[in-house]
Amino acid sequence: QVQLVESGGGLVQAGGSLRLSCAASGRTFSSYAMGWFRQAPGKEREFVAAISWSGGSTYYADSVKGRFTISRDNAKNTVYLQMNSLKPEDTAVYYCAASTNRARPIQDEYDYWGQGTQVTVSS
Repeated sequence: QVQLVESGGGLVQAGGSLRLSCAASGRTFSSYAMGWFRQAPGKEREFVAAISWSGGSTYYADSVKGRFTISRDNAKNTVYLQMNSLKPEDTAVYYCAASTNRARPIQDEYDYWGQGTQVTVSS
C-alpha cells in the first residue's frame, strides 16, 4: 500500500511558476514509477508527466514539454513537478499516482492516487 499526499498548489499569474510535491508513505516508494495527471473543469483527467523508479527516465505530455520538469527524491519518498511559464490552460486539479509498471502515460496502469491539489493560473 502506498498513500500519496500532494501539496504546493495555489493561485499564480500567467508566466509564473509553482512546484508541486507528492509525499508517499511506505518503504517501497523507490520501486514505483510515478506520474502526474491533471483534470480541468469539465474535462477528463489527462497525463502530464511520469518518471521511472530510478529517475533515469522521464516522459511528458506535449502540452507541458519544455515548461514542466518531473523529478524524485527516493530518500525523501517524494516526487516533484516543477511548473514554469504557466498558462491559464494549465489550471486544473493535479494528481500524483504510483505504478508498479513502467512509467507510461496510461492512467489505468497506476495503482495508487493522491487526493489532488488545485492549481489556478490567472491571465
